[in-house]
Amino acid sequence: MKKLITLVLLLILSSISFAQKSEVKAIEKALKNSNFADAKSAVSTADALIGSMDDKTKSKFYYLKSQALYANGAGTDASIDEAITTLDKLKDLESSMGKLKYTDQANAMKLRMTKSFLTKANNAISNKNFKAAAQRFEKVYKMSPQDTIYLYYAASSAVNGKDFDNALDYYLKLKNMGYTGASMEYYATNKENGEEEPFANKSERDLTVKIAKTHNNPQDKRGDSKTSEIVKNIALIYVSQDKNEKALGAMADARAENPDDLGLLLSEANVYLKMGNREKFKSLMEEATEKDPDNAELQYNLGVLAADGGNAEESIKYYEKAIAINPSYTDAYNNLAVVILEGEAGIVEEMNGLGNSSADNKKYDELKEKRAQLYQTAIPYLTKSLELRSANINAAKTLMNIYSAIGETEKYKEMKAKVEEIEAAESGNN
Repeated sequence: MKKLITLVLLLILSSISFAQKSEVKAIEKALKNSNFADAKSAVSTADALIGSMDDKTKSKFYYLKSQALYANGAGTDASIDEAITTLDKLKDLESSMGKLKYTDQANAMKLRMTKSFLTKANNAISNKNFKAAAQRFEKVYKMSPQDTIYLYYAASSAVNGKDFDNALDYYLKLKNMGYTGASMEYYATNKENGEEEPFANKSERDLTVKIAKTHNNPQDKRGDSKTSEIVKNIALIYVSQDKNEKALGAMADARAENPDDLGLLLSEANVYLKMGNREKFKSLMEEATEKDPDNAELQYNLGVLAADGGNAEESIKYYEKAIAINPSYTDAYNNLAVVILEGEAGIVEEMNGLGNSSADNKKYDELKEKRAQLYQTAIPYLTKSLELRSANINAAKTLMNIYSAIGETEKYKEMKAKVEEIEAAESGNN
């Protein structure tokens, strides 16, 4: 009886082994005919038997399965992700076996897949399909997780494609792994399309230049640190999702590590501005001007903030500093004139409130002279603004109205002609 049981068990095991090999052969046959649908169907059947496969059969199955799922690039994103995972399983298995029968083929397949993904990513960028580019760059990263630059490319492409949820996921992964991007980057020019393309490493780049000869003009470039950009984008995505506390938390972490990073400081200031906390924004902007006192844009932004807060005197001070640093700062001249002319409303209101007494008439004349002086103060800034930007219609119209108000007829006519010239040009462009 014992011999009979043993014989039955052997027959069962033989049957299972035959079924395994039969399904694996079915995958192989379908792949030879490029029948990926049948190959995937056979993979599903064989997957149910994988627990009883010997290592030799399993390694072959993994290799065939990855081909079936990839389908020469026609597989779904989920299938391609599984193909990548399956290739990794194959390499791990054969490494543990000490026999690398399919590992070289798996590596070659990975290289073909990588090149295909990079080509598709670059084509997607050329067609401004940034979401598709992000997906392809992510695939390359999954193929080679040590090449984190491709995850950065995926994040950047996702942002450009306004796919902020995936962009946030990519950026958080980069931040958590301590990615800075400050490493050597390898490029070469694609002979076919003339575009410079990035490579994961020097050996891969050199292979395309020296062996495949598909690329030329190899370049090694030291990448700048991307930390500020990554953290800033994490924060801004959080802000767009109304997760302001997380945004500020991201900024705080980054600034603790990089206290002298002006980019991070300005990003934090902008987060507070988006949140409506103008006092904190002002405080951080002032801190930024201390770190970079020769930055005209910082002075200008503080001028805008002061003007919005109704502090004309402080605003003028900041605009004048911006102009002193950059004498060609057109917007600073514009805004200076605007702040000065805002004082006109109070003068006119006071003039309109006066009566007809001799005292009132005297006060009226004083206020009229005060308004004329205000105009004279604004004229040089408006003139300079128009000189720097000849199509500045607002500056031209304001000057025209000022000259009309103060009775300078010739200058009024000159500026009226300028306004008509600008409007005619704008009409022609439309």
